Amino acid sequence: MSNRDVTQVRDSRVLAAASHPLRRRLMDVLKVEGPATASILAARTEQAVANVSHHLKVLAGAGLIVEVPERARDKRERWWTLASAALRWSESDFADDPVGQAVASAAASINLDRQVGLVRAWHAAPEEQRAVWDDSAFSTDKWLSMTPDELAAFERELQGLVDRWAARTIPDDGNERATVFFFAHGVPAKP
Repeated sequence: MSNRDVTQVRDSRVLAAASHPLRRRLMDVLKVEGPATASILAARTEQAVANVSHHLKVLAGAGLIVEVPERARDKRERWWTLASAALRWSESDFADDPVGQAVASAAASINLDRQVGLVRAWHAAPEEQRAVWDDSAFSTDKWLSMTPDELAAFERELQGLVDRWAARTIPDDGNERATVFFFAHGVPAKP
């Protein structure tokens, strides 16, 4: 993923808009499935169309999604897509703004809740659904000794690997593929 595909969020209002759990989920659906209307997103997320429409307006107002008018069949139909492939923020970008710090801290917590929730949902899925994946689903953790620069280099290497897999051409080999969620965190901690 190139830097132009990543939006660096430095406005706490944009970060707040992106951090709402349903809005995050709507953006995830757009990321995985591509452009959609409010009706399609409502069906996909099991929400009321009016509720989804409201949240789409908030996301559009924050510049996180944009209209795709060429997909509309008439003037009333509105299709939406992500404005960029990924968002990134750093709590240090909000160091001089107490409100921004609170939003960034909450965003990090909500983001982690979403990530862990997806993993927990997998572990709670029926055995027959999980059995198809045999032992393919995984988790890993390691205690590493690093400097801040080494951790940043590790992140770049790992992100490069993830980006290569995300951008690869999907083979037309007849194999059925499912969407796989991957996340990783590298943080200083004590055992």
